Amino acid sequence: MNMHAARAAFGPDTLKTIFGISVLAIRWDDAIALLTRLIAERRFTKVSFLNAHNANLAYTDPVFAQALDDFLILPDGIGVDLAAQLLYGAPFPDNLNGTDFVPAFLRSVTRPLTVGLLGATRVNAEAASKKLSAIAVQHRFVVIHDGYFSAAQEPEIIERIAALRPDMLLVAMGVPRQELWIERHIDERHCTLPVAVGALLDFLSGAVPRAPLWIRRLRLEWLFRLAVEPGRLWRRYVVGNPLFLWRVLKQKLLNRPQAAGDVR
Repeated sequence: MNMHAARAAFGPDTLKTIFGISVLAIRWDDAIALLTRLIAERRFTKVSFLNAHNANLAYTDPVFAQALDDFLILPDGIGVDLAAQLLYGAPFPDNLNGTDFVPAFLRSVTRPLTVGLLGATRVNAEAASKKLSAIAVQHRFVVIHDGYFSAAQEPEIIERIAALRPDMLLVAMGVPRQELWIERHIDERHCTLPVAVGALLDFLSGAVPRAPLWIRRLRLEWLFRLAVEPGRLWRRYVVGNPLFLWRVLKQKLLNRPQAAGDVR
């Protein structure tokens, strides 16, 4: 299922388009039910999340934007909420950021699944696997490989994924590498749900701290992350956030927001 299929399944009002990228606007429980059904039916579906940062990347990178067109996209963070409010008059129903949503999804699914982990460092991937095994004991978690591999190693890694054929494959390589890697190498022969999860494995391992819950509830986790890693993230947030909002305003002022559900 991609966004074209999602439009047919859910109706046009459940999609909001930002910079030509269609994002699914459904409640948390409905998203969990959707992914559960896709796995049960073994319907191959690439999944990613849109936030201000990767929306900015897609705005200037047509190859990345085209790749996202074949993903089921869920909304991540306050930036896309503000965009939805400006463009469509209402924010997304829920913040389905992968860092919170993916572990919650795995906890909620009672049927035992096989989940492959690909990306991050080996140490962080192994630690994340142990953490997931503790919070979702019904599933089997398998570390496929870390995210630091050469092109020559790819065939072996892809064969390993195909041999395992996990229900879900968590790919943590950063944006846009993870989405482009899924787009180029993964299909229904390899898994059912390949999910681009960014820094999820680093967060789960404890190597990168999460913001306290009260900061997350205030929708200010980006500010906490900036304070923790200013050298790496200042451009993403200090430059990127205002740029994102300007581009949203530009889309609105030019009267170019596609109607909800109008997929590129």
